[in-house]
Amino acid sequence: MNGTSATDSRLKIFTWHVHGSYLYYLSQGNYDIYIPVADTRTEGYFGRGETFPFGPNVIEVPVAEVRHMEFDCILFQSERNFLIDQHDILSESQKRLPRVYVEHNTPEGHPTNTRHIMTDPEVTLVHVTHFNKLMWDSGGIRNVRVIEHGVCIPEVTWKGDIPKGIVVINHIQQRGRITGWDVFEEVRKHVPIDLIGMGTAESGGLGEVLNPQLPEFISHYRFFFNPIRYTSFGLAVCEAMMTGMPIVAMATTEYVTVIKNGEAGFIDTNLDKLIEGMRQLIDAPQLARTMGEQARNIALDRFDIARFTSDWEKIFTETIQLHQHETENSIYQ
Repeated sequence: MNGTSATDSRLKIFTWHVHGSYLYYLSQGNYDIYIPVADTRTEGYFGRGETFPFGPNVIEVPVAEVRHMEFDCILFQSERNFLIDQHDILSESQKRLPRVYVEHNTPEGHPTNTRHIMTDPEVTLVHVTHFNKLMWDSGGIRNVRVIEHGVCIPEVTWKGDIPKGIVVINHIQQRGRITGWDVFEEVRKHVPIDLIGMGTAESGGLGEVLNPQLPEFISHYRFFFNPIRYTSFGLAVCEAMMTGMPIVAMATTEYVTVIKNGEAGFIDTNLDKLIEGMRQLIDAPQLARTMGEQARNIALDRFDIARFTSDWEKIFTETIQLHQHETENSIYQ
């Protein structure tokens, strides 16, 4: 087992390694996170991995030992975790522990009429944006919450010395219109722009840049472009804003509540107007700097890591307390 053992005073949270960057930011909180590791290193069972500088509070547990451990709360991060993984590796008593499900994405089906997979009223359902909460049909789930992103990056300052835009999306071509592959293809006909992320080398991009090196890498570009039509607010956008980088994005999902057009960058549903804004940023470095400073101010206020981890600690604590209260009531009924 890697890392140090948890102390009795700290909450013991069990989850799976699903989104590495999200897990890293989640691990900045005052609790211990246990994750399963298997020799197969399949989805959710990677362990700590080598990409993120996890601290000692992210603790690997061999998959066969999970059912013999004591935890305070179970955190689901995907449909697979809830429908399959918990039944494969958790004991019956662990499956009755306080439980939280964090939904990272917008509905893949109908954007307004898709019923969320979480139907258990005893589980706290957490969305990462208010837009996501608005769009999902959460049915009878009584405890539906929102915890917006929080990020912390190395001491990196935007430089903007490369007069190009940068797009950071994994497997953008394979994911198609949702992530805006067609939008990106159209934009690069008119504006110099680079693409990075897993699986992007095959799509004319530069390939993957590991998360710890990402802020420094993108800080040299003039602006950050997000061509995504319909997914959650990207952590890469939060990180770019933290460096002091102007953002250009589609005026969809949660982006419209974060970026004001003409202030922290450009946001619109008219691609021609976005291309015009990109050209302005390339031609006017001082404009890019001014907008980037505004973007950073927004990020410092909205995506503060201390607020993020405090929100999560509160959710864990409230879920545990509610579970204890209901357990006690059921005993005396």
